[in-house]
Amino acid sequence: MKLPALLLLACAPALAQVPFARIVNAGREPGNWLTYSRDLAGQRYSPLSEINAQTVSRLHVKWAYQFPDPQNEVSPIVIDGVVYITGPNSAAALDGHTGRTLWTWKRPLPADFRSIGFGHSSRGPAVLDDKLYVATLDGFLIALDLAGGAERWSAQVLDYKLGYSMTMAPLAIAGKIVVGVSGGEAGIRGFLDAYDAKSGKRAWRFYTVPAPGEPGHETWSGDSWKTGGAPTWVTGSFDPSLNLVYWGIGNPAPDWNGDVRRGDNLYSCSLVALDADTGKLRWYFQFTPHDTHDWDSAHVPVLFDAEVGGTPRKLVAVANRNAFYYVLDRVTGEFVAGKPYAKQTWAKGLDAKGKPIPSAQSEPTTEGALVWPNLNGATVWFSPSFSPATGYFYVAVREIGARYFKRDTPYKPGTEFMGGGEEELPAADAWGAIRALEATTGDLRWEFKLHSPPWAGVLSTAGGLVFSGSDEGNFYALDARTGKPLWNFQTGGAIAANPISFSIDGHQLIAIAADRVLYAFGL
Repeated sequence: MKLPALLLLACAPALAQVPFARIVNAGREPGNWLTYSRDLAGQRYSPLSEINAQTVSRLHVKWAYQFPDPQNEVSPIVIDGVVYITGPNSAAALDGHTGRTLWTWKRPLPADFRSIGFGHSSRGPAVLDDKLYVATLDGFLIALDLAGGAERWSAQVLDYKLGYSMTMAPLAIAGKIVVGVSGGEAGIRGFLDAYDAKSGKRAWRFYTVPAPGEPGHETWSGDSWKTGGAPTWVTGSFDPSLNLVYWGIGNPAPDWNGDVRRGDNLYSCSLVALDADTGKLRWYFQFTPHDTHDWDSAHVPVLFDAEVGGTPRKLVAVANRNAFYYVLDRVTGEFVAGKPYAKQTWAKGLDAKGKPIPSAQSEPTTEGALVWPNLNGATVWFSPSFSPATGYFYVAVREIGARYFKRDTPYKPGTEFMGGGEEELPAADAWGAIRALEATTGDLRWEFKLHSPPWAGVLSTAGGLVFSGSDEGNFYALDARTGKPLWNFQTGGAIAANPISFSIDGHQLIAIAADRVLYAFGL
């Protein structure tokens, strides 16, 4: 029997607004997941503990939602029993009790849209007040009504015909929505934008490749800045007390031929700290100057407080694609600690200020240079996690090398601008791991080996667990202090997403997207 529309609405969970104060105080709402990383610090840590080392063996599927599109990388938002998800140019609200669809929204993708260096991915929405915010592949930031999915406003962020796109989850800060762009393989000029959450009017723009007269322009030779890349395609973090937005910046263009862009190429492969009101640069730290291996620094920066040498410090940590783990002072950008966390052959180490000491044999050549890690790095876009209970930084690690090649590539708008390529080592020579690092030093505490390099993020919980997934489709739980495997489930699809945790009617659930299915697990 078909239920009347009014009865369907009556059966749906109550919809509440999400003022910014709720997001800032996410720790007071352990049952909700209000922003991409659950909290603005990027920790991807759940305070829920019903699912723990003693109970995890009873974990089973509560419900499963079938996506209309394959290869989903979404990290859902959960608000008071409602689960919000995105797909390529689409969004939906689900009942967290059953996975039943409450509403859907979709925007047609232009027929001439092309993916250059990125897939048809959407890694999640943002929420603020009574709106859900979605970044589309064809370059629009859309504000949707939380209650029914009606479009409230749209703002054009970019021109996709030049090779730009948006694949990341927006970040909601006080009164603004921050969005970044993809397209580093097309010779775009990268930027980060903030939009007024109520009107959709652009509040500020920070160009990641400085123009003539701007600080850092001298690090780009000739006119190379015009096609310098440096995209901003992974969600950042925010410190409300410092009013700073922290964002990782991607590779310079062309990717593998640095001859046409001599210099350090700021602010590519960097972490930038921006004033949230104006978008002005407060400080930066460049991990890989003059990158010629496509080692984006597009990672979620993880903010935490800890003692270093007996002194309390406000810190930010990044497990970088270049295979080094970094700890910085998040007030000043000062280098605090750094060391390799995966195999790397491109640098002899880091100097006292954290700058790499490159090996002469690591540069791409016409014949091919064998280097670790490969272009997809020791880790990529998927999220790490920090547990305040253990003090460990958990990261999914890829152990794979490649031969890097260099060639000449003329720039043509809207097409590939890469300057070479790579040849990965055979799959038999590649593997992966979840590694637990001491957050303040990068010292290895434990390792859980995987058959192949992973493409899934990590979740840690107050129940003393670490969750992640594999390319082979296994979703699993590890002991957070030892790495001992405690539970696993074969999803039937490759996992390329970040896990989350939330509660329904006071009971904890764990959710993960595996190819075409969003699974929700509970006891």
